[in-house]
Amino acid sequence: MAVHEHSHRSPGFRLSFRSNRTGSSIAASAGIDTHTAQARALATLRILTGFVFLWAFLDKTFGLGYATASGKGWIDGGSPTKGFLSSVAVGPLQSTFHAWAGATWADAMFMLGLLGIGVAVMTGVALRPAAVAGTAMMALMWMAEWPPAKHLAHGSPSMSTNPFADYHLIYALALIAVAVAAAGTTWGLGRWWAGLPVVRDHAWLR
Repeated sequence: MAVHEHSHRSPGFRLSFRSNRTGSSIAASAGIDTHTAQARALATLRILTGFVFLWAFLDKTFGLGYATASGKGWIDGGSPTKGFLSSVAVGPLQSTFHAWAGATWADAMFMLGLLGIGVAVMTGVALRPAAVAGTAMMALMWMAEWPPAKHLAHGSPSMSTNPFADYHLIYALALIAVAVAAAGTTWGLGRWWAGLPVVRDHAWLR
């Protein structure tokens, strides 16, 4: 009788064990799928954010007819900073931005920044330096538009829709997020970049 009861218990034990293994496999597979989905989502965010910067460089350089009219690109002698900075009409750095508007050094730094950030972020390399440079650029542009102000210096409405959060902060946050998450390894050259000797020795270059 004891043997008979044991023979009934044993299959039950085996069935329960197999069920646990199957459940663990499903959970592990779900975890992998979730990780892959997150990596791809961050890679998509990285590529789109990088394209925003790269496209701004291309349009301002060649006058592609979007933000910069044809014939007024940087290669045609136009200034990428003069129009924007000279029109700043609010904020504590208003006079400073006016002084920078159209300066050769300001044009060069702005355009090289757009190019460097755009290429780095789209390809997934040097995400940390790109995040620092991009955040600094976005902070300056945020101060130029100065969302907290309800009125411009001459009294007209500023048309600000939010006293703090605007698209400059969103772009900065996106740059920081993809850098912190090392999002360059998916659909990018991040893994190759991280393997370079100079990058291995200087983690801030990743």
